[in-house]
Amino acid sequence: MNILRFVEEFPDEQSCIIHFKTCREKEGVFCKKCNSSDHYWLQNKLQWECKSCNFRTTLRSGTIMHGSNLKFRIWYLAMAFMSFSKKGISAKELQRQLGYKRYDTIWLLMHKIRGAMGKRDDLYSLKDMIEFDEGYFEKATSERVKLKRGRGSQRQKNVAVMAESIPLTNEKGNSYRHPGYFKMKVLTSHLKNEINQVVQDNFDQASIVFSDKSTSYVNISNFVEAHLTQKSNRSTTKDTLKWVHIAISNAKRTLLGVYHKIKGKYLQAYLDEFCYKLNRRYFGERLFDRLTLAVAKIYR
Repeated sequence: MNILRFVEEFPDEQSCIIHFKTCREKEGVFCKKCNSSDHYWLQNKLQWECKSCNFRTTLRSGTIMHGSNLKFRIWYLAMAFMSFSKKGISAKELQRQLGYKRYDTIWLLMHKIRGAMGKRDDLYSLKDMIEFDEGYFEKATSERVKLKRGRGSQRQKNVAVMAESIPLTNEKGNSYRHPGYFKMKVLTSHLKNEINQVVQDNFDQASIVFSDKSTSYVNISNFVEAHLTQKSNRSTTKDTLKWVHIAISNAKRTLLGVYHKIKGKYLQAYLDEFCYKLNRRYFGERLFDRLTLAVAKIYR
């Protein structure tokens, strides 16, 4: 979907409400009281009423929009601008485009949408052949504080970067690896226990993992089918961990080109948006539709 089609399909608040109702029903509406999925739709109240116990569920209830007083069309416009732009859009620019007075409201709105992106991607596990490494991302810090340099610097956030690497063969019979799904998770330390938890949460047990010989990766083989390591050098970066390092470079370039500065505690939200778009890089105009479904879903 492009901006011209968006204006045609969602010209007013009512059109956005109807579309969001359809998205909710695709994901399924369940009663909080009795867990029934049979409901009546109350048009005047924009609520579903359970056929079994008469409990009512609002249109926003349980979704990322829950508790928001913003109009549906503001949400839809925000999702449109965030999905139309390949590299993203800053909250200040979105505020200007929407003509909205309060910056904080738009900033929070965008972070809620990024939260939906991250939760949607967390539903999937990486599988088959997986590249695993860590990247270091600059974060906003106070210039008055004396900062440590090198590994563990307060200027940087350590991020676990994971990429599916799918083996394929071209028409000439030459083998190559194609990138599949990507994930990026901000780490609080370099300790192996946290690495192990990331592997458990994001990898399929039947996977084969490629990494360098970091001491933090010693237990990865306990959670997957096989763990292959290679000493970190130029060849490892270029071949074995190719897609991981391309993703790190592209993420840094994207964040640097769009945002003035990013605080460490919000870095995960920006990486969630980057990975969500990267994982759906072939969706084209369908990206907006997928994003509305992600926002409409109730994450348990």
